Amino acid sequence: MTGFTVSIDRSETPARLDFSEPFNVAVPFIDRHVAEGRAGKIAIRTADGETVSHGQLAERVNRCGNALRAADLAPGDRLLMVVRDCPAFFYLFWGAIKAGFVPVPVNTMLRAADYRAMIERSGCAALCYSPDFSAEVEPALDAADHRPKLLWVEDESLGDVLAAASPELAPAPARAEDDCFWLFSSGSTGRPKAAVHRHRDMVATSEYYGVGCLGIAADDVFYSAAKLFFAYGLGNAMTFPLWVGGTAVLDAARPTPESTFALIERFRPTLYFGVPTLYAAQLQAMETATPDLGSLRACVSAGEALPGDLLRRWRDATNLDILDGIGSTEALHIFITNRAGDITPGASGRVVPGFEAKIVNETGAVVASGEAGRLLIRGPSTARAYWEEPERTAQVMQGDWLDTGDTYQCDDTGAYVYGGRSDDMMKVGGIWCSPFEIEARLCEHPAVLEAAVVGRADDAGLIKPAAFVVPAGEARATLIDDLIAHVKVGLAPYKYPRWITLVDELPKTATGKIQRFKLRDA
Repeated sequence: MTGFTVSIDRSETPARLDFSEPFNVAVPFIDRHVAEGRAGKIAIRTADGETVSHGQLAERVNRCGNALRAADLAPGDRLLMVVRDCPAFFYLFWGAIKAGFVPVPVNTMLRAADYRAMIERSGCAALCYSPDFSAEVEPALDAADHRPKLLWVEDESLGDVLAAASPELAPAPARAEDDCFWLFSSGSTGRPKAAVHRHRDMVATSEYYGVGCLGIAADDVFYSAAKLFFAYGLGNAMTFPLWVGGTAVLDAARPTPESTFALIERFRPTLYFGVPTLYAAQLQAMETATPDLGSLRACVSAGEALPGDLLRRWRDATNLDILDGIGSTEALHIFITNRAGDITPGASGRVVPGFEAKIVNETGAVVASGEAGRLLIRGPSTARAYWEEPERTAQVMQGDWLDTGDTYQCDDTGAYVYGGRSDDMMKVGGIWCSPFEIEARLCEHPAVLEAAVVGRADDAGLIKPAAFVVPAGEARATLIDDLIAHVKVGLAPYKYPRWITLVDELPKTATGKIQRFKLRDA
């Protein structure tokens, strides 16, 4: 491990991180646990009964890295991963990094046209996909103008390849600031973009948010309903447990209230990570179910702002708090969060130590306390650039500052309150109006499971709120009138939705973010 370490001084706030040179991030996340005597400790448990120790993980990571090197890939070549939540995801991701290649995990719920675009845009030299996704990946390969030189099928060819490779691998020399992995944005406002992350970034999020805010430790068991392929799940279920030598619980299946309750009861995790949509569905399921959540010391939410009423109802039903926060693909994980003992319902919380935030107006000037504006953040985990998108990079990554695209206001206690995506803000009667505020009020009604609000022009061409509502159960005939009255009572009269459409579901990204741009044309 000599020459590939990071030293941490936790006597300072935030902790001071000093990276060696060279530095390959696979060493502290994978190799360190073997060197420090944790080879026999369980690193991964899966819903189908597989267990992987830290020692086995390190060996298989090495085998994967050697297999990639044997394929004659060039340093920095990309490995596109369309892989389910399983131990092989870890082997591929860390094996690529340790060997000097760039893993690119992508959304496993996409279609052939999406995968074709990602294959072509990444110029990937290698691609591994789980058999579950062959019906979409294989047509994408056939149609793509670019063909990866190396193709592996997880759970088929990958096992034989790893068995034949050497279990010893020296880490490729790198620096903390070098490119390490890519993540495609979730596409809440259109076509996904590839955010290029560095070796330092996973260390920063694991230490500043994981240790500094959640207090993660080696005896924690981590269960994330959010999947590994996007930033929130990648931290929850992989980098956080590996940083402290804890245990990750993986489930390849789509999470449901029933499956999440069963896994919590079976594996007894101490930390559970979900999204607001799932918490709402779990609450609905608790009307007839009584799951045992006694192992949990904390529940975490991100992906979409958590309405205050949903937090209160969860607390009443479970005697547990939900620690809501905001993060992004570009920042890698959460940078503003509520903490145990310091929770503001309806707010995202306070800035994670190690990060900075400011709220600016349309001219770029910092607004006064309590005023709404565009949220910018900076910190040690923000992406270097969007791959081959210089204009978008310049718009979003403004020097050290990252423009989140979210509207926020900061109250006099330092709590940050979400106001919706900046592009979703609307002027109603000449006054700025937040769609999230209306959505939160709608969701306080017991007959509403979910809601989304967008701006729509009326007959006079003036913008007014339009709501799309997923009812909680069978909708009664008077529901729309009841909801309009409910909003008028709780909010300023001009904010009530002029149109309400009842729908079975809302369009969302993999992270649970509502894709409002799809609703504007509905």
